[in-house]
Amino acid sequence: MKDPAKNSRVVVAMSGGVDSSVAAVLMVEQGYDVIGVTIKTYDYEDVGGNDNRDSSCCSIDGINMARSIANRYGFSHYVFDFSDRFKREVIDEFANEYLAGRTPNPCVICNRKIKWEYLLEKAESLGADSICTGHYAKVRYNETLRRFILSKGKDDSKDQSYALYGLTQESLRRTVFPLGEMTKAEVRKLAANRGIASASKPESYEICFVADNNYGRFLRDYVPGLGEKLQGGSIVFDGKSVGEHQGYAFYTIGQRRGLGISHGTPLYVKSIDPVKNIVEVDVDEKLYSRGLTAERVNMVKYEAIPAGRRFRAKIRYKDGGADCAVTSADEQQLQLTFDKPRRAVTPGQSVVIYEGDDVVAGGIISNTVD
Repeated sequence: MKDPAKNSRVVVAMSGGVDSSVAAVLMVEQGYDVIGVTIKTYDYEDVGGNDNRDSSCCSIDGINMARSIANRYGFSHYVFDFSDRFKREVIDEFANEYLAGRTPNPCVICNRKIKWEYLLEKAESLGADSICTGHYAKVRYNETLRRFILSKGKDDSKDQSYALYGLTQESLRRTVFPLGEMTKAEVRKLAANRGIASASKPESYEICFVADNNYGRFLRDYVPGLGEKLQGGSIVFDGKSVGEHQGYAFYTIGQRRGLGISHGTPLYVKSIDPVKNIVEVDVDEKLYSRGLTAERVNMVKYEAIPAGRRFRAKIRYKDGGADCAVTSADEQQLQLTFDKPRRAVTPGQSVVIYEGDDVVAGGIISNTVD
């Protein structure tokens, strides 16, 4: 974490949850001039599926929790409506990626475009140069490389660096992560000791705008007539049709359940072809890839990845990572080869490359190499 300048002003992104609440309190206690901000990213009537669980960052409850912390610690709190931008940058992209046969990670885009770029604009209007969030990650400046470096948080089970790889050097320069050196247990203990109401608030794991965690339901509601438009295509195994799918957008790589087909050997989704309206399935051993290509690459630790070095790559958030070699990389495209083939490498998901705990680069998986 950066050393705070006395009374320097910082905007703290506050969802009302325990992490952002503790982050705000720590900033106050460390001498920052804090302004709390809660961003409204969507309306429930637009996305559906809430099931009366109005407890996310966009809820009245979340706003009130954040405001209560601000009132108690004597700093200002504002609510900004980013719903139009969020719909355009995140929700529409989410739907379009599924329609293109890919499985997106909306948190990556939200972090870069909404929680940083747009929030930094608001911070400037409030006279603040930096923003603070409750993410479990670290940022530091390397004098030799002359770059800001993003790295894993202390709590490996809660580390969020994977979803933050898209942050630019300018965004990292203006970011404070006060929870980077803390575990979740330590955060909850501090919150309980300070009497913060969200100390024992349950974790939220679903995509925020898909509150029921049913992305198929969301797509059907969000894109009128989608099911009827996409259904009727073939599920193909070994070049032959073995059934009809309900719409290719409702399947993802590695899926076994819900295929609606009967076969003597377990079959899994191997690939999705939106042009031919085909969902290809295969046996487990055919789901492995020895490499991948990624696009929309963001370089973090280096301007150019050093040749001949070994790295570890994560292909999904909860992935433990695997050793790999990066064969080529620039801001447009990245190619890597794994030491051992990886299962269910999924186009649309992110690949993030690490050197030790440091994020080297990341991008959106576009193709696999079998």
